[in-house]
Amino acid sequence: MKEQVKRLHLLLTVKDSAANIPKNLEAQRRLQFFTNSLFMDMPEAKPVSEMIPFCVFTPYYSETVLYSMSELCVDNEDGISILFYLQKIFPDEWANFLERIGRGESSEEDFKESPSDTLELRFWVSYRGQTLARTVRGMMYYRRALMLQSYLEKRYLGGIEDGYSALEYIDTQGYQLSPDARAQADLKFTYVVSCQIYGQQKQRKAPEAADIALLLQRNEALRVAFIHEEDGVSSDGQAIKEYHSKLVKADIHGKDQEIYSIKLPGNPKLGEGKPENQNHAIIFTRGDAIQTIDMNQDNYLEEAMKVRNLLEEFRGNHGIRYPTILGVREHVFTGSVSSLASFMSKQETSFVTLGQRVLAYLKVRMHYGHPDVFDRIFHITRGGISKASRVINISEDIYAGFNSTLRQGNITHHEYIQVGKGRDVGLNQIALFEGKVAGGNGEQVLSRDVYRLGQLFDFFRMLTFFYTTVGYYVCTMMTVLTVYIFLYGRVYLALSGLDHSISRQARFLGNTALDAALNAQFLVQIGVFTAVPMIMGFILELGLMKAIFSFITMQLQFCSVFFTFSLGTRTHYFGRTILHGGAKYRATGRGFVVRHIKFADNYRLYSRSHFVKALEVALLLIVYIAYGYTKGGSSSFILLTISSWIMVISWLFAPYIFNPSGFEWQKTVEDFDDWTNWLFYKGGVGVKGENSWESWWEEEQAHIQTFRGRILETILSLRFLLFQYGIVYKLKITAHNTSLAMYGFSWIVLLVMVLLFKLFTATPRKSTALPIFIRFLQGLLAIGIIAAIACLIGFTDFTIADLFASALAFLATGWCILCLAITWKRVVKTLGLWDSVREISRMYDAGMGAVIFAPIVFFSWFPFVSTFQSRILFNQAFSRGLEISLILAGNKANQES
Repeated sequence: MKEQVKRLHLLLTVKDSAANIPKNLEAQRRLQFFTNSLFMDMPEAKPVSEMIPFCVFTPYYSETVLYSMSELCVDNEDGISILFYLQKIFPDEWANFLERIGRGESSEEDFKESPSDTLELRFWVSYRGQTLARTVRGMMYYRRALMLQSYLEKRYLGGIEDGYSALEYIDTQGYQLSPDARAQADLKFTYVVSCQIYGQQKQRKAPEAADIALLLQRNEALRVAFIHEEDGVSSDGQAIKEYHSKLVKADIHGKDQEIYSIKLPGNPKLGEGKPENQNHAIIFTRGDAIQTIDMNQDNYLEEAMKVRNLLEEFRGNHGIRYPTILGVREHVFTGSVSSLASFMSKQETSFVTLGQRVLAYLKVRMHYGHPDVFDRIFHITRGGISKASRVINISEDIYAGFNSTLRQGNITHHEYIQVGKGRDVGLNQIALFEGKVAGGNGEQVLSRDVYRLGQLFDFFRMLTFFYTTVGYYVCTMMTVLTVYIFLYGRVYLALSGLDHSISRQARFLGNTALDAALNAQFLVQIGVFTAVPMIMGFILELGLMKAIFSFITMQLQFCSVFFTFSLGTRTHYFGRTILHGGAKYRATGRGFVVRHIKFADNYRLYSRSHFVKALEVALLLIVYIAYGYTKGGSSSFILLTISSWIMVISWLFAPYIFNPSGFEWQKTVEDFDDWTNWLFYKGGVGVKGENSWESWWEEEQAHIQTFRGRILETILSLRFLLFQYGIVYKLKITAHNTSLAMYGFSWIVLLVMVLLFKLFTATPRKSTALPIFIRFLQGLLAIGIIAAIACLIGFTDFTIADLFASALAFLATGWCILCLAITWKRVVKTLGLWDSVREISRMYDAGMGAVIFAPIVFFSWFPFVSTFQSRILFNQAFSRGLEISLILAGNKANQES
């Protein structure tokens, strides 16, 4: 009670001046979290000499270590450099940096005159990106914190022994120079970065190798492990390759000093890259605990002060078993880059706070990636922390949690300490990341780990585990499949006429339940469901009013479009992995996304995962609106289908809504030229998919490998035949004739259309005179077709509406035939029809691209749309910087002319 009264008196009497509050928002956030965390339950910290020794472990391959000056100063197509962008995003930090190095307003040229200032500038920029330099700086705060704490402990005890007041005797000056403090910190902390190809980078003198060497020189506790490859001779005199796992540090001259070298039995790159990178270097770790850290993370000095408290959790009581993995929360520091980065940041924050808090309480929390702290002895004697089998272990992190749980480990979660984490900031990066995770979950369905956990858990724990791992993706896929089943069911009722007759019968019989079921309104926007945990997390973390304000702001930034689009991404990649297997690692890139993504790039990435599926749903909706019956008329049609239309729009146009400068006229023109060049460029040996439609089209079929997969694809493709079968009998020209002969006649018409298409696309190459004659015949044929359609409409019951309905039916049937031809590629090639299939597929892709491109062209005509997009979707400072840069570029061009 006395402590509470003191605290109340303090709150009522202390007046906090605004001058004492940091202006920087990030500094405010860090101080707020640190002070709040001090009131959380945490174990009492042991003295540094008695704490549990630990090691930080980071796998690295070939990502950015340190930005070079050329990378900082090069302008993109909008005239924006990385340095210019960061100056606008972090204006106060830029001013502080200039003050710290003793400069006023300086340009890039001024920095080039001073090598030391140039290096400091490179580090300043790198500390604000997702670089290895930022990670190393953050993790070395552990050593700095332990040095400070060790130094203060010694001063405190020394002051008491000498009779001084302990508070008066404590002084932090010079703690980094204290030999005792440095030795104590080095005994308790080591940092190993596993740079798998560092040896190869040194041999070819890559800039990454020089940057890693610079980090070694600046951080004496840093160690680098890598694979060394050299030529050797076997016992029988044969030339062989020998592989060594080496650990190096920087000596007093700044050169690499080898500490350990372990000869390996063969090439260690057998499995997936990242887990193999960790496995070869884990032998070099020290201490009783390992904190696994990704190369795009960060740490803070005030959080490093609490690491002793965290490590004491290994000795604490957390149930019947001691903890084997300590879960740690993350702060996503890339949330201010754009609205997309903000969505990902908030979604991730809800998972690492509310989500993992609940999972740990229910004893089903696994290892979802770094920065968890492992009991080193427990795991190194039970298979390590990384399973590395190819494909099946593509999501390698979670298998460490599976392994620990299966071997009677205990995984906890602690929220009084956090580390920084970088996330993907562009839609393409996010889609690739979610595709990788969804594919990894598809592979987990097949793994023995999940099977064994399902067998050994009790019923309720098993259900919780299911939903928090593979079950989440199963339910996501079922959510989307429900939309398809709902629409296909409504289309069947519409084409068969059953909806009208059943509804009329229900009214006559007074069966209100049947009538209500027929007119069920699919009102819930499915994308919002994925945001519900995030909203609850906001309410708990920020309070109700801030949560409501944040949610409204996100809606204005089209967060529902993003979440609905992400739903499609997860469904596609998880479903494909279940059908065909073959999940693979997808490199997302971790740079600053300040450039415009071309239309063709977006089309290649999302064509099969989103665009085709969205157009199929749109086709279902059009057919349902054309032939369906609803009791309430047009208003009921709108209410019934509005959420499905939102899904169609989200899947078709989200990549362009969230594309920087996506509606700028000049870029739209350039995108169209680039897309047409890509579409009609002939492929060949060695031509990549990003350069030719034909190569990309072949690559898109690579997942169909097994006979089982072909059978399943065949069954799924047959659904498109429903359109032609149903629409044929709805045409006025059929005069309600329901015989199968009418359906057979429609196939004859389709065959004639395919032959006509072949005649139109025929281009003989052997003669120079013949093509002119062919073009003349093609012109006559086109005129003849138009005349035949006109006569058909004028002299029969065939109408213009029938013409459009037939086009929709034949489009769906044609796509079915294409899917079957691609599935049974070998058979089609044997029949000599593969070239025809390819040309028809090109026509379909051209048509789909035109449907998507037309609205973009329309909105690009209006300049305010591009401005609105930049203001809404991107940081305001970046929007201002973008406009200033365009003005400066225009002035520069005028001066040069």
